[in-house]
Amino acid sequence: MKKVAGLINWGKVFFPTASLKYYPPKFVLRDPIKQGVSKAIRNGYEVAVIVYHIENIHEIHQQLEPNSYQQFIHTLKQAFHQSGKTLKYSKAIISLHDYYQDGVTMLIRIDHHLDCVAETETTIKVVLQNVEKYMKEAEAEVPIIFHTGYMFLENKYISINESIYNAHQQALIMAMKRKKSEFNEMVYALSKIVEQKAICLLAQPILDVETNEVRACEMLTRGPRGTPLESPLNLFSVARQTRFLYDLEMIVLEKTLEQIKLTRWQQDIFINFTPLTIGNPRFVRDLKGLLNNNKNIAPNKIIIEVTERDSIEGLEYFISNLRILRTLGFRIAVDDTGAGYASLNSISEIMPDIIKIDRSVIQNIDKNSVKESMLKGLLLIANEVGSIVVAEGIESAEEASVLLRNKVDLAQGYFYARPTSLSNSLQTL
Repeated sequence: MKKVAGLINWGKVFFPTASLKYYPPKFVLRDPIKQGVSKAIRNGYEVAVIVYHIENIHEIHQQLEPNSYQQFIHTLKQAFHQSGKTLKYSKAIISLHDYYQDGVTMLIRIDHHLDCVAETETTIKVVLQNVEKYMKEAEAEVPIIFHTGYMFLENKYISINESIYNAHQQALIMAMKRKKSEFNEMVYALSKIVEQKAICLLAQPILDVETNEVRACEMLTRGPRGTPLESPLNLFSVARQTRFLYDLEMIVLEKTLEQIKLTRWQQDIFINFTPLTIGNPRFVRDLKGLLNNNKNIAPNKIIIEVTERDSIEGLEYFISNLRILRTLGFRIAVDDTGAGYASLNSISEIMPDIIKIDRSVIQNIDKNSVKESMLKGLLLIANEVGSIVVAEGIESAEEASVLLRNKVDLAQGYFYARPTSLSNSLQTL
């Protein structure tokens, strides 16, 4: 058996015998897992709990002889271990952990806020694909039916154990999707948010790096205060898993237009949309309807920010909808540039008006010459495309000074201003 050191990144996957039946599952945490989660949170990461529920594990147990079943479980363990090693974001894996005999739980760290949801779903899919491939190569021909769900840790709980347990329980509910009260309550809560448009919008100023003047704001979304869905991570992850994403993002647009009208905001506004929403065949029609209700708002003051690290491949209406948005006067921004292949590929496909450089490039750039070289390369790309550059996540004067000497156009981050209401943002002009 491998030493505990190997548990820090991936842990071990255990499937207790079928005789150990109990519900709800007991989430018994080993010290290295708690240490890994605590370290991730201290370093400013978000932590996602991903559940892989095996629907037919009991049927598999009944079909196989005891020795064959144990070999099957051993192979499945190895499949998860190997799939983790091949992940693009393998260093982000805190642990792959057992929670009960019907599946496994993965804990991953993510260096983003709202924009981590698609990355989480990509991780889920890649792991499943790799597991299925490994099992096939190992000639384990017993079919496995997986259901997945995920949730992000909240920091309101007293202990790491409690935080992980609650996130795990919610992720398990999403994975199993049983007609049970907990799942129905979560769906009901989100449906009421959509029905009542019960979201809160904050605005984070975007400043001119050279003059420190506010040039724009990015709108950020929060769910109802004091609820599990207040966090944008949980709000949008549940929305994706319950098919409310499009409605929720359109509500954000509607309420943003209302805020612009109420405050008479004259600067630019960045509004986040996933490729899934932009590629929806209803998107242009619904957007035009909102514009008709707000005819005093000029589309050329609104930047449609393509968020997440979703691939745009296979979205039939995505590119055509962007073309229509441009004819209406909207500008297009690509988020997360520098964070990975998806955003760089999107630049060549979209040819954006604005490129937002990911905070992973900016963080500690004053201490890292390689990162500054990356910044210079992205500025060359932006110049070739004809894009304005916005640097995200600036948290220190030293980072800001690097942006200034490299003649970055715009910047946002806690160093300049924290998110506040749009009306309060007017006071910084």
